[in-house]
Amino acid sequence: MNEASGRAEDRADGGRALTAAAFIPGLAHLRRGRRRAGLSLLGLALAMLAVLAFSFDRVASTFTAGRVDYWVAMLTLAGTLAAAWGVSLRAEWGRPRQRAEGTSQWAIAWREFNRNRVAVLGLFLMCGLYLATLLAPYLTSYEPNAIGDIAATRHLPPSLDHLMGTDKFGRDVFTRVLYGARISLSIGFVAVSISVTLGTVVGAVSGYFGGAVDTVLMRFVDMLISFPRLVLLITVIALFEPSIFTVIVVLGLTLWPATARIVRGEVLSLREREFVEAARALGLASPRIIFRHIVPNVLGPVIVAATLGLGNIILIEAGLSFLGLSVQPPTPSWGNIIDGGREYLVQAWWVSTFPGLAIVVTVVAFNLIGDGLRDALDPRLRI
Repeated sequence: MNEASGRAEDRADGGRALTAAAFIPGLAHLRRGRRRAGLSLLGLALAMLAVLAFSFDRVASTFTAGRVDYWVAMLTLAGTLAAAWGVSLRAEWGRPRQRAEGTSQWAIAWREFNRNRVAVLGLFLMCGLYLATLLAPYLTSYEPNAIGDIAATRHLPPSLDHLMGTDKFGRDVFTRVLYGARISLSIGFVAVSISVTLGTVVGAVSGYFGGAVDTVLMRFVDMLISFPRLVLLITVIALFEPSIFTVIVVLGLTLWPATARIVRGEVLSLREREFVEAARALGLASPRIIFRHIVPNVLGPVIVAATLGLGNIILIEAGLSFLGLSVQPPTPSWGNIIDGGREYLVQAWWVSTFPGLAIVVTVVAFNLIGDGLRDALDPRLRI
């Protein structure tokens, strides 16, 4: 009798918890002792609800504005809220048939990464930054390139109306930093994708075949590395009209040699392993062996290189924008915003300071993630 009543109480308690989880994201995780996940989901949901509450007019205008960035912000807001509630409900519903903790290498790496609080902080900063850029139309009521009464609005200091002040044309710096983040982060992401893909292919082919193929490819890589990177970038970009497409292509095609050397070193070790010998014995073609069996085993170092490379590319792009060789005004990027305020550092310090701080925070966040991934994916560093 007591056992039956106990089961009934457990079912009732589960029903109440499920009802609460339906309205409070993260509650299911908090009840099970997963404080970090629970507080993260709760904070994420509260942040999205705050954006919805304080920007309700702009959210409602999405249906009449007819602008792509407004629809992107709407989908981001709705998708983030749905994900927060969905993860919380899944955690509560999945309790009766909870599976054993994963023991794959990726599951172990994720647990190791999650134990690194500094790396997790970097991940939170990165996610917050990407969310802010996608929600930019809802976070500010100004347009990034709108110019009004210059005499009355130029170089206004930070205030509640202009959180980061205004520039020499009276444009809101906070708005331009948000929209500039889209440019800088997009260039970094696409350029890193090109660089990592090309470097992985070249490094895998060079390491697997060896001999003359390895010699030719690695000498070409050494030649590219020997050139001063900034001088090479400036020379190539100066030959073409500066644009976002040109910057992405040039950065992606000039920063891959480091990844190629990393992948080559890993492949030189892997090609002698038993599973590669078995694949050869089965008569598998070399491309299949490389891309189906070897490349998946070198993804750890590649992911680390890509994460660290993102911060490096953002810095390079900002430097090129500062020199006028990247994104051209009035399109905002962090580099050209800093360049626009360098003549007024004394009387209008905020114009260059805030985009500079955004670059620092972003690069530090990516470097923290990269360091955390390096430690998590290296078995020799696990205790």
